Amino acid sequence: MVIVLKSTATVQDREALAEKVTALGFTPHLIIGEERTIIGAVGISGNRDQIFDLIKHPAVDNVVPIQKPYKLASMETRTTPSVIQVGEARFGNGFASIIAGPCSVENEEQMVETAKGVKLAGAKALRGGAFKPRTSPYAFQGLGEEGLKLLKVASQETGLPIVTEVMNPRDLDLVERYADIIQIGARNVQNFSLLKLIGQTRKPALLKRGMATSIEEFLMSAEYILSEGNQQVILCERGIRTFETATRNTLDLSAIPVLQQRTHLPIIIDPSHATGYASLVPSMSRAAIAAGADGLIIEVHNNPEKALCDGPQSLNIEQFAQLMREMEKIGAVVGKVL
Repeated sequence: MVIVLKSTATVQDREALAEKVTALGFTPHLIIGEERTIIGAVGISGNRDQIFDLIKHPAVDNVVPIQKPYKLASMETRTTPSVIQVGEARFGNGFASIIAGPCSVENEEQMVETAKGVKLAGAKALRGGAFKPRTSPYAFQGLGEEGLKLLKVASQETGLPIVTEVMNPRDLDLVERYADIIQIGARNVQNFSLLKLIGQTRKPALLKRGMATSIEEFLMSAEYILSEGNQQVILCERGIRTFETATRNTLDLSAIPVLQQRTHLPIIIDPSHATGYASLVPSMSRAAIAAGADGLIIEVHNNPEKALCDGPQSLNIEQFAQLMREMEKIGAVVGKVL
């Protein structure tokens, strides 16, 4: 349910209505938009009939049922796109920031050199994996806390906010101390216990779509985070698994307009994991910007040939700088500020 407030509603009105929503068995979520302020009444055990009676309150303009199963992620709760900002990085409603960096943190020289290179080229945030989900238990799994410390060094050198993945709920407190944006990888898109815990943090969350996750399932995963109070969720399309074997995954660029019709949350693209080949990343990145993406997350390594993880899909710094120049031109045409 959505309780739409009048423009004359006061802070006291909001608090009183939130208390009434709680008393009726729902969890209130205050959403202040540019055009209107609403209170989302979320829950399945509340008294739906009585919540409609709130229309009688002098500060209430309307009470509207939400038809979508993803309540807080739906365009029914927020008609204008959300903008999520971390440092100079802004995602949504005309802003398209680029996140760049290596798949895995390997050493200080690698991180600092790569961070400085992508910052100079125009990236607004630094990615790097300290904990790595790998198909093989014998592959490089990341440096753990030491990797987080190296990310922090690179961030301090450049001023770029850190984007890094958490895989295990027991590592969340540790990752939260270092990360500016917490990434949830494709394999954890339906790890509901982890999603709930991230929802209780106040760090922005970057949620990657699973390789076999439908759009509705993707949005329901975002809803787990939103329902716990964290309103800062960035969706990331990173390719889905199909019959095709020419690429690592199949990049679903149609997810951009589909999601923009269904949710106010920003949607970014990961062309590196989607294609699996560095030679394909530039064309897919340009296409993503042209299709209206709110940003990209691109793997960049100062020496891809010696990378411990995903070297074949990583751009070097010079290639990334060239790509940034191309994307800025496309962004100017489609109304995206990179």
